[in-house]
Amino acid sequence: MEPILNFTVELLLKAQGIRVVFFDVDGVLTDGGLFFSEAGETIKRFNTLDGHGLKLLQRAGITPAVITGRDSKPLRLRLAALGVEHVHYGTEDKRPAAEETLKLLGLEWHQAAAMGDDWPDLAVMQRCAIACAPQNAHAEVKASAHYVTAAQGGHGAVREFCDLLLVASGKYSQLFEESTR
Repeated sequence: MEPILNFTVELLLKAQGIRVVFFDVDGVLTDGGLFFSEAGETIKRFNTLDGHGLKLLQRAGITPAVITGRDSKPLRLRLAALGVEHVHYGTEDKRPAAEETLKLLGLEWHQAAAMGDDWPDLAVMQRCAIACAPQNAHAEVKASAHYVTAAQGGHGAVREFCDLLLVASGKYSQLFEESTR
């Protein structure tokens, strides 16, 4: 089988050399809706396509990192199950958190990508080599993004961005072939 994905040369060039990707949660890894139980616990819905995309990034040597303004047990469980080690919970000012992760990994902004959906994500997105927004992102965020996914947040948008980064890294075909054996 041959992969069918096709991205513009301009996008692929922007995405080359990416070693870390910063993701927001609500509106990116989820659809942005918040469900609360009677006990006041937050309940979130995650997409398995997105989760597999994060695992594929790791296999390709690209580190997924999460910076989110919220914190919840379901989120912590999901990220732990996916092996995402670099996470900043309850963080409204996302730039310092991203800088801390870059320093820890020994990386620079030109080696980073970001995906966000609202104003708090812009400070990180605007500094990265390539920025992505899901289809349901705020208009200002979509205007700042290099790539806007066809999918909405929580419905495969993260996987779409992961696939772009995997193609740009040159690892997509190998990973695809390994999974179809």
